[in-house]
Amino acid sequence: MTAQALRALHLGRPADVPLVLPGPWDAASARAFEAAGHPALATPSAGIAASLGYEDGETPPAEMFAAVARIVRSVSVPVTADLEGGYGLPAAELVERVRESGAVGVNLEDTGPDRTLRDPRAHADWLAEVRAAAGPDLFLNARVDVYIRRTPEALEAAVARSRLYAEAGADCVYPIAAPPADLPALRAALGDLPLNVLAVPGGPPFGELGRLGATRITFGDGLLRRALENVTPLHALRDL
Repeated sequence: MTAQALRALHLGRPADVPLVLPGPWDAASARAFEAAGHPALATPSAGIAASLGYEDGETPPAEMFAAVARIVRSVSVPVTADLEGGYGLPAAELVERVRESGAVGVNLEDTGPDRTLRDPRAHADWLAEVRAAAGPDLFLNARVDVYIRRTPEALEAAVARSRLYAEAGADCVYPIAAPPADLPALRAALGDLPLNVLAVPGGPPFGELGRLGATRITFGDGLLRRALENVTPLHALRDL
């Protein structure tokens, strides 16, 4: 599969039919999501971390790339990989590692190793380097972390960062945990650029998120957490 195939899935969609990309944490879950009819998958770094026994943000890069590669090999649909903040890799090396994994898209956040927000212009410059190294052969989703970092005037900050990252060559912008009320303003600020929205338990239906401005819906590690919550208790297993 190609980045162009993934890119095409984001285009020309009815407002109330956003692209829904489940987040596989291993090969088995990836195959299950593909079998359920999903046309593409988006790996969650937190979900993969949990499946490998790490806390979120602590997965060694080699293990993350290996996990992504196993997922890609297990399915026939496009896979985009959450690679956190890029692990400090130079843009060209990061792009090469992504290519080796087989992923055709990447999610890159603007939180730094110290768990604070990176300077937006410096981050935009780095995203531009990633775009230059990859050309059109990588779908670049730029995550904006102002909401989860509790930045004052978060909507204004999200709009400013989103525009910078769009200008740097992002294919999609992801203001993670943006409240539904902020989506119309983000949609207006981005024009036709795809807008990624996080699905949360108890949140609006996907169709409503689409009407508010979402182009695509992802879950982070939410589907893994739901699966774990539904593990059969020991006493019930005894009755099988």
